[in-house]
Amino acid sequence: MIKNRSELARRSIEIDLSSSQGNAFFLLGTAKRLCSQLGKNWEEIEKEMTSGDYENLLSVLEREFGDHIVLYR
Repeated sequence: MIKNRSELARRSIEIDLSSSQGNAFFLLGTAKRLCSQLGKNWEEIEKEMTSGDYENLLSVLEREFGDHIVLYR
């Protein structure tokens, strides 16, 4: 089925943190892709995401991309 491109922006990305998608490298890759799509500064966000532990990474991910992703524990 062909859909309108505007529907793409409203869809949330769902990530199960207890699966392989929950590893830090996958989350960083997702954030990088979203930065590119949304016109955000990847270098600044990456620096903040990697400046702490895993919980910090999740916190920054939620703050920056919470409108576009849903995280499940």
